[in-house]
Amino acid sequence: MSSEKGAEVFANDRKYVFHSWSAQAQISPMTVQSGSGSYFWDFDGKKYLDFSCQLVFTNIGHQHPKVIQAIKDQADVLATVAPQHANEARNGAAQRIVELAGGEFEKVFFTNGGADGIENAVRMARLHTGKHKILSTYRSYHGNTGSAINATGDPRRLPNEFSHAHVHFWGPYLYRSSFWATTEQEECERALAHLEQTIIFEGAHTIAAILIESVPGTAGVLVPPKGYLDGIRALCDKYGILWIADEVMAGFGRTGKWFAFQHGTAQPDLIVFAKGVNSGYIPMGGVVITKNIAATFNDRVFPGGLTYSGHPIACAASVATIDAMKSENMIENAAMIGETVIRPALIEMAKKHQMIGDVRGQGVFWSLDLVTNRNTREPMAPYGSSSPAMNEIVAECKKLGLMPFNNFNRIHLNPPCNISVEDAKLGLEILDQVFTSMAHHYKG
Repeated sequence: MSSEKGAEVFANDRKYVFHSWSAQAQISPMTVQSGSGSYFWDFDGKKYLDFSCQLVFTNIGHQHPKVIQAIKDQADVLATVAPQHANEARNGAAQRIVELAGGEFEKVFFTNGGADGIENAVRMARLHTGKHKILSTYRSYHGNTGSAINATGDPRRLPNEFSHAHVHFWGPYLYRSSFWATTEQEECERALAHLEQTIIFEGAHTIAAILIESVPGTAGVLVPPKGYLDGIRALCDKYGILWIADEVMAGFGRTGKWFAFQHGTAQPDLIVFAKGVNSGYIPMGGVVITKNIAATFNDRVFPGGLTYSGHPIACAASVATIDAMKSENMIENAAMIGETVIRPALIEMAKKHQMIGDVRGQGVFWSLDLVTNRNTREPMAPYGSSSPAMNEIVAECKKLGLMPFNNFNRIHLNPPCNISVEDAKLGLEILDQVFTSMAHHYKG
């Protein structure tokens, strides 16, 4: 590691690389040299405890040796192959994913990531039902391709509205309820009543699918109230609509289950996955398909495909990731860390720091709603933007060696599923220090 090398990497990045979601002249990217487990390092040798899992995808941490070895081994045997040919790695990944999904799921269509997974799930739903509209929530993010970005509710949709037949509705979010609810039960009942009215007024005969993140992630880790997903299932069955579960961020252990919808009993018709399926080591996503929908395309051509669908190295990484998560009990660890370490610590932190308006999450998937006034719930940053206060809070986290995930007025805590109790406690202690030093931003 060297500062000189870091300066060179930074200069070349600024010279040649065009960054996503950015005004190019206004950014100063961190230069990352290496990673291991729950940590990564910059070129100055500064160590960061990764409570972001980058973009919430390194679910097994950085450089897991079993997955790195699987990538090397697969490269020695078959580095790539066209998707029309069968290969062992793809079969192994598909079988494992279908088994984890359970229920009536039968097949997997592989993509390069979550956005094109959403794109193809929407295509399947429209073709299977013969209907065209897709319903999704305002507080959501589904990816940056045509239908995926139009299904998205957050402001990134607004410059990209070129796809047709997308309708948005309000999902449950008790802390900032759109339904004047005061309890989780009220929020659930009123959110479902609102959704049913949306279906009726849009015309059930025009709606192919309801697309929701099982736990909306970037929008705030909005864990749905008990009964909400069951209600989604019931409405879909009542009106002949498919349920597409976006598990891109919430899946593969993030919430303490293989898939977040498995915290309840209801099952979707299509599951979209990516990110944690191989900890982001090689880009991959996909759609898990039920028997009924798969049968639609037995004698009818599915009009979609990708050059790298089921890329053998990506699939080998997924096989190794799933096997490592099983053998090392990472799902159980994520659930334990969430219940016994993170939840109680954040509840105590909220009692101590008034700027924490709300604590939400499960497993290793958490969010803090930061406010300037608890009575009015005035957010620390406006919707769709940041603020000097939020920028200072994030900068202080980094200064103390903690990398959080932040969005608008929220700090998200997304450590790896295999994080140790000691590292989880360390990250929470750093966060506590940050809020102590930033207390002057609370105005209530």
